[in-house]
Amino acid sequence: MEKSAKRELTFKILYSIQINKEMNEEELQALFEENNLKEKDKESIEKDINGINENINDITENISKNLKDNWTIDRISKIDKALLMLAIYEIKYKNIPFKVVINEVVELAKKYGEDTSASFINGVLANVVKELDVK
Repeated sequence: MEKSAKRELTFKILYSIQINKEMNEEELQALFEENNLKEKDKESIEKDINGINENINDITENISKNLKDNWTIDRISKIDKALLMLAIYEIKYKNIPFKVVINEVVELAKKYGEDTSASFINGVLANVVKELDVK
């Protein structure tokens, strides 16, 4: 499975977790089977989900402090929040080049989000990258 497809599936899992408040192992395995994932792809996605969960407070803080003054994280749609969580995790913890991450996450926002999602996510991530001083 190519990286873009894994990123999209990881996003879908994060979104599902936000909607259902959790995802049990049985549901996760069913999703993997539905997508015909190889074992290494399953492990990679599970590692990313676990990594996001382990660093959720830091990731959430990065989102919150890079919102406009009159915004709170609770106002963000679950789709946008899942995309931001994934992007910040990949940039900050996996050291994936921020241009690649932002480009792909913005494309996912265009596909799954609202009309304003892509520009909103792009703006927040631009602020995060400046703050992290990522090269």
